[in-house]
Amino acid sequence: MTATVIAVLGTLAGTLLTGTLAHLSQRAQRKADTTTARRTEALTAVTDLATALADHRRAMWVREDLRLHGEDWDQARTESHTTRSAITAPLLRVQLLLPALAPTAQDAAHATYALRDGWETGETGLASRRDHAITKTDDLVTAAGRLLDGQPARR
Repeated sequence: MTATVIAVLGTLAGTLLTGTLAHLSQRAQRKADTTTARRTEALTAVTDLATALADHRRAMWVREDLRLHGEDWDQARTESHTTRSAITAPLLRVQLLLPALAPTAQDAAHATYALRDGWETGETGLASRRDHAITKTDDLVTAAGRLLDGQPARR
């Protein structure tokens, strides 16, 4: 009888241990899957933002260059309005998914927005504003890479 009780308890303990290990393994896998999904979503948000900033920077360069040379810039203004509004969603996603990157993302957006009225500063001033916007976007990409690699974001 004692042997039977020991056998049953051993079987129950083995089943409990196996179930616990399976649960812990599944939980670890879910956590890894969630981490991978968040990283992928964050990478997509940064990529979308960098693309939108580049599109708006190009549109603003064309617009301000036309203004600088006294040409009709109505169509370019319409395009720049479209590209500027395309920045909003990816900027918001970056700020929500990677809060440590929010200030760097905002700096990149503001530097790109600063191309507005760049024609007033002449060709050199407009080029300087564009270069500054490119640098700020590069800073964003570098900081995002560092953050997604597990390193702290630096400003």
